[in-house]
Formats: sequence, structure tokens, C-alpha cells
Amino acid sequence: MKLGLGLYRQLLNPETLRFARQAGVTHIVAHLPGHFVREGSKIITSDQAAYGFGVSDAADPMWTAEGLRDLKALVNSEGLELEALENFAPAHWYDVLLDGPRRGEQMAHLKRIVRDVGRAGIRTMGYNFSIAGVWGRTEGPFARGGARSVGFESPAQTPIPAGMVWNMVYDLERFEPDTPTETVETVSAEEIWRRFAGFLQELMPVAEEAGVKLALHPDDPPLPILRGAARLVYHPDFYQRVYELAPSPMNAIELCVGTVSEMVGADVYEAVDRYSQAGRIAYVHLRNVRGKVPHYHEAFIDDGDTDMLRVLQVLHRNGFGGVVIPDHTPLLECAAPWHASMAHALGWIRAAITAVERG
Repeated sequence: MKLGLGLYRQLLNPETLRFARQAGVTHIVAHLPGHFVREGSKIITSDQAAYGFGVSDAADPMWTAEGLRDLKALVNSEGLELEALENFAPAHWYDVLLDGPRRGEQMAHLKRIVRDVGRAGIRTMGYNFSIAGVWGRTEGPFARGGARSVGFESPAQTPIPAGMVWNMVYDLERFEPDTPTETVETVSAEEIWRRFAGFLQELMPVAEEAGVKLALHPDDPPLPILRGAARLVYHPDFYQRVYELAPSPMNAIELCVGTVSEMVGADVYEAVDRYSQAGRIAYVHLRNVRGKVPHYHEAFIDDGDTDMLRVLQVLHRNGFGGVVIPDHTPLLECAAPWHASMAHALGWIRAAITAVERG
């Protein structure tokens, strides 16, 4: 297995890449949409709750062929490999998710992105096909020693304002965060699966041609409905349905162990075993939690409900040789909370992988 680090848009710079290399990382997963920085420290909730994770910029040059080429060159220049991109920008595919009038135009744009990802030599495009996105997190001293972490505590589920999808704003003119006069219509399970099937059927042939895996992240929080919108993968069994829609080796799983651990009725070890045996996992988010939906808190990697060493043992036994990243983690209290927290998680994972592979 390979040690990776996920970096958000604002952290894709030489200094952070050198930090990653010094911590023993070999591969980077670049998460481009969203704003996760407050006072120089990465956080894992949104800065302004009503605006979600910020305004999605359709014109971000990182999404061009030249931008992807330069990003890969930047990562390579620090002795690292760019393993995957994570999540399309909501401004690029809101009508794919909403089945709106610009769906055809936006699908054509996604196809261009996937082709450019392949040309840049990036092997995986992670994504989360979700209307509500990651929503409802709260921050607090939930982790060991009072470390700041995030949790989900069954908040009141308000409708999604028009102009927002995936918990980001794509149309500021329509968006009214406080008392919206227009909201996103409710979406049934049958309808979200219909939209997803159409997305896969159109994009998978392009991914196959480009040599890019499309890796689906499970829904977080893993509830069957969030803010009036049905979800796809809120239990690991639903990944089988995903695969049956497009039985291709390019149809893969972005396995978030933390999200699976949050799922009611899920056996995280069985799920990891099943999908790693099948060769379906593109890469792994290793994150620990205490509790399950609708009440859980994120914990340090060595201190939650899930035995992470056992997870890595299952992956190794089934021949998984891909990238493992710590996703996010509670913040250690010090002058550089993000760096210290990631160094702790990376060190633990690196030691655990070494122990597992040496037997």
C-alpha cells in the first residue's frame, strides 16, 4: 500500500507538498472545490454555514488541460505522484445533479475534463453524486483530550436554497441563504438513481477511453434522505447496484472507511473485505469515528470505534496495493494544528502499513 495525503485547493503549494514528502507521503489526492481555510488552518466544516463550502468557481484555471498539466508538474517537482482528483466543481455539473436545462452542455464539459485528466496522466477521478452534499457538520471539542473535531448531531434539515447544490453555491443571483423564496425540489430514491444511471452510461465510455477510474464516494452523512434529496450509497450494499449500472473496471469505489463506519447496519470489515477482494477500490480514506448516524463524532485514527489496523490487514490480505490517505482528522492544539494533526495521522498509518506488510 502507498501512503497518500489529500490536499484542498488552498494547500496545493510547494511548501505543503514538501511537508507531505518529509512525512513519508508518496502520492497526493487533490481536492479542488470548496473553501476549507480559516486563519491559516485547514478546517473540516464550512466557514459560513449558510453558504456551505463557499461559491463554486466555474472559471478556475485548474480545470483546464493546462491547469491539470501544471498541477501534476508541481506535484512531481516535489518528488510526489498525483494519484487522483477529488470531486467535480458544482458549477460544472449542477444541472447534471438537478436534471436541469444545461445538463447536456455540462455532461459534454465533464467528458472534456475526464479526457484532460487522462492526458495529464492522472489515474483516478473521485466524485460524490449528491444533491445535498456533505452538510450538517458541527465543530466542537469532541476528540481525545478535547481536540477540535466535527460531528453530526441530527440537525433540523432545512430545504436547499435555489442556486445551491452539493453544499456549494453556483448561482449567487438566485441564492438566498436565510429565507429562500425558491428551493430545490425534493428528489426521490428512484429519481436520483435514474439521474445517476444516465451520468454513468454517458461518462463511463469516456473514462474507459481515457484510462481514468471514476471512483464514487459514499454519502456522508450516510442518511437515506438529506434536506429532501435521496442519497445513493448510505449502506455499502448499494455499491453493488452502482457496479451493475456500469460493469467496468473504470467504475470504482473511493472507499471512505469513516463514512462506512457511520452507516447504520454496516459491518465495515465485511465491506472492506468484499470490495477489496473484488478489486473495486481505487483508493482509501482512513478516518475514524465514534457513533453512527444520526449521532457521531470524528476521532483520532487510533481512538474511534473502528480498528484501523484490522482494516489495513484486510486490505493487505486481499492484495490492495493502492493509495491510503488520512482524509481529515481532529486538530491538535498547537501553533500549527493542521500540520501537527496530519503528521500524527500519517505517522500512524505509515507505521501500521509497515507492520501489516511485514506480517
